[in-house]
Amino acid sequence: MKKRLLGGVLGLVILGGGLAVWGDIPRRLGWGGEGEDRLTLYGNVDIRQVQLGFRVSGRIDQAMVDEGDFVTEGTVLARLDVAPYDDAVRAAEAGVGERQASLDKRVAGPRPAEIAQAKAVYAEHLANLTYARQDFDKADKLLPSGAVSRSLFDHAQAQRGVALARVDAAREALRLLEEGTRAEDIAAARASLLAAQADLSSARTARRDTELKAPADGVILSRVREPGAIVASGDIVYVMSLKAPVWVRAYVSESNLGRVYPGLPVEVLTDGAPHKPYRGTVGFISPVAEFTPKTVETPDLRTDLVYRLRVVIAQADDGLRQGMPVTLRLAPPGSPQALPSSSPSPR
Repeated sequence: MKKRLLGGVLGLVILGGGLAVWGDIPRRLGWGGEGEDRLTLYGNVDIRQVQLGFRVSGRIDQAMVDEGDFVTEGTVLARLDVAPYDDAVRAAEAGVGERQASLDKRVAGPRPAEIAQAKAVYAEHLANLTYARQDFDKADKLLPSGAVSRSLFDHAQAQRGVALARVDAAREALRLLEEGTRAEDIAAARASLLAAQADLSSARTARRDTELKAPADGVILSRVREPGAIVASGDIVYVMSLKAPVWVRAYVSESNLGRVYPGLPVEVLTDGAPHKPYRGTVGFISPVAEFTPKTVETPDLRTDLVYRLRVVIAQADDGLRQGMPVTLRLAPPGSPQALPSSSPSPR
């Protein structure tokens, strides 16, 4: 009988001790050690995805990766048909060549042969003017005696005026050639060349944009378009999950805000591997209070005002999946790990 009574009492003690540990009663009564003074928060691994698309429109020619593939930064994911963009580059190159030749022509000015030709034309018109003046002088002397008619006199006078005007025009044309190209014309030709070069640069940029490259290391989540599809600029072709950095989003109440600061060491635990903590540091604390998001697993009231913080994981692995709920344990006050560091905190 005594043995049964002793066994029953021992069972009750064991059961009570288990319930006390399960209910965290020692910590609530202040019996816990320094490790129990840690601040525990709850959050999620940030979902960091990027939607990838071409900056230019066209027909998809190749799609090199598929869902689940791991890609590194700079990996070519897809290509557009480049034929239209190659044609645009060649046309822009021809435009640059044309405007370059026009600028060179204006800078060089008239050729010596052109100046010599202008001089010959001027000399020819001078000779014609001399001949026209002689005819006019003859008609002017013979007109009073009636040896020439009035109409012949008028014709000689008109021919002298025409020859004089042609001499003036030839002289001014020669002067323009000798002075060379106007500075304003050279400036206009230079500006036209710069515009053509900008068009060529734009065409080459569009040609390079026919390749869709991974902006960082990550995993392809979905392949939205297939080869042969016509896409516009900005249409989504792939959705990629970024591998690094890994951030954890958590929330701290106003009463505990003074215990958290940038650079504070943090242990991050997952439900699947609670004995494998990840090391991180607080990188950002929001200066604006907000209501606790419904997705955060926290024992506090949902209507409490909290402050969002970001924890940067130092050496993350595949055990931390985006969107996964995690538990954060912050270093207790006064511990060496909780002392502020003078070095800048990660963001």
